[in-house]
Amino acid sequence: MDRLLRLCFAFFSLFLDRNRFSRRIFCPESSSLAKLRVSWLLFDAPQRILYPLLALRSSGPHFSSYLGCCCRFSFSFSESVNSPMAPVKEAKLKAAALLPRKMTQTKLTSKGKGKTDANGATPEVKEQKIRVQNKGLGSEEVGTPKQVFSYGAELAAAAAVSKDVNPGRVRVLKDGIVGVQGPVVYWVSRDQRSRDNWALLHAVEQARRRETSVAVVFNLVDSFLRAQARQFGFLLRGLRVMERNLMAVGIPFFLFRGKPEETIPAFVRSIEASLLVMDYSPLRIGRAWREAVCNELEPAVAVHEVDSHNVVPVWVASPKLEYGARTIRSKIQKLLPEFLVEFPVLENPGKPWAAQIPPPLDWDSLIEEVLSVGAEVPEVDWCEAGEDAALEALVGEKGFLRSRIKNYEDNRNDPSKTGALSGLSPYLHYGHVSAQRCALEARKARRSHTKAADAFLEELVIRRELADNYCHYQLNYDNLKGAWDWARKTLTDHASDKREHIYTLEELEKGRTYDQLWNASQLEMVHYGKMHGFMRMYWAKKILEWTPSPEEALSAAIYLNDKYELDGRDPNGYVGCMWSICGVHDQGWQERPVFGKIRYMNYAGCKRKFNVEGYILYVNRLVAEIKKKQKASNIGSLVP
Repeated sequence: MDRLLRLCFAFFSLFLDRNRFSRRIFCPESSSLAKLRVSWLLFDAPQRILYPLLALRSSGPHFSSYLGCCCRFSFSFSESVNSPMAPVKEAKLKAAALLPRKMTQTKLTSKGKGKTDANGATPEVKEQKIRVQNKGLGSEEVGTPKQVFSYGAELAAAAAVSKDVNPGRVRVLKDGIVGVQGPVVYWVSRDQRSRDNWALLHAVEQARRRETSVAVVFNLVDSFLRAQARQFGFLLRGLRVMERNLMAVGIPFFLFRGKPEETIPAFVRSIEASLLVMDYSPLRIGRAWREAVCNELEPAVAVHEVDSHNVVPVWVASPKLEYGARTIRSKIQKLLPEFLVEFPVLENPGKPWAAQIPPPLDWDSLIEEVLSVGAEVPEVDWCEAGEDAALEALVGEKGFLRSRIKNYEDNRNDPSKTGALSGLSPYLHYGHVSAQRCALEARKARRSHTKAADAFLEELVIRRELADNYCHYQLNYDNLKGAWDWARKTLTDHASDKREHIYTLEELEKGRTYDQLWNASQLEMVHYGKMHGFMRMYWAKKILEWTPSPEEALSAAIYLNDKYELDGRDPNGYVGCMWSICGVHDQGWQERPVFGKIRYMNYAGCKRKFNVEGYILYVNRLVAEIKKKQKASNIGSLVP
């Protein structure tokens, strides 16, 4: 029977085309009909004749041993089709295949004498696995081989719709007193949207169970980690859209100004609320606010914290600080079937709001006031704020997933090809769009643009959530104490090395260095509010090379990033600077002056990778146009 099956398979393989497919195949080793998913990659005519002959010579008793002679495959068995658990396991396997498991390429070198990467850097270990280490949307480590993905099964046609919020998303910070009556309050901070918001859905769900009403509040602080008019204006314009969408479902929105530890508890007391729901954020300032608010609340009030920002909640994805993407990827993938589900539609809990009515907000006056305070860094006009615009940027007629994703995999690391990136990072940072919504929509695009969608999902889910993991478990996420021991030691050993060029913070801020490529990236950030992801790495590493110490380099990079980037003050930004300067989520490379064993990047490497002159020309034209608009509208700018 086994020989007959192998003979039939060899004959059948001669007539197969190159398309991928899945079939039910009889498995001789289990003597039962099982579902075997096979991704076929057949070769040219001569190979189609050779491989079946090899298959005939196979003497192994297992079907997979001679199946592998004819194709490159990835497969998985469910239990017998008659088993009641087969559909469940099959669904989990399909959902887990949403993100690709990245294959690695081994590079052999002799100690100190190996081949160098694209920028002249040599790994210090004899045999190591080179992996892509992307930091943020559209960025990739330099000197790594092109990504190679091992594709799993096609994704399920549709995700199950969750009726309730997964309990794993919620952490109870205070139990309160059971049976206490009163409204539910959702204090929004990191996820500023009405749709696809697990924290808001949890607040509504709790209000429905308690047979009470719900309200949403936001606290506007006077200053926040160097944020200027550019960032505050974007935030307020987005909140205005959120208020409008909440009103459509009968949920009131309150805006307070001042210290959250004063305004939020005062409001909770005034309406005699029974539950306060909070957004999660790994940053120290957010933790301090939440802790202070909890301490000021009455013992009877319960407090819940919800992670709406990540597809898999940070405390569920991993209980510890992960070393890199390779250590967290499989953990997140295993949890996707549980957490990557479709959102329910937001509805009013049923009981109308009977407490104090929110005062009318003069958004125009408020925005004008904020813009005048932070006018040093004016707003940008290329990115419209708000959850409605965010959804349009994702799946609209000219949105990323409908018009540009096809070029994402090939061009995302080329700064001279500006249209390849998603442009979603500001929306993700302010919570105007859910990363989970992006993943659900990208799954649909994967059917026609598989590689591009997989590359996008790697950035969107794995890399973003790796950044949250780092900031969650490492409180020193923005200083040298947060570096691995090997990186801290090598930076300290080379701190006194002579620098060929040293620039002041002011010179760096105004883009006045000898390196025209670096100047262009800095000016792109200052005037446009966004720097290409690839250039962020080069930009930060040059700051390490041009400042007296690694501490000063890290401080300058974070200062400039938080001040000018529209998506600054974010875990991705801190991790990006830490990767570039302190080697976080990276490995040791050949030792060299100033950098030590930190990965090195230079102008020549960039020139080999993309059109440097084209990028510089693009930025110069962009800056000239922005300055022209600013002059016409009498808006000032820091850089002349």
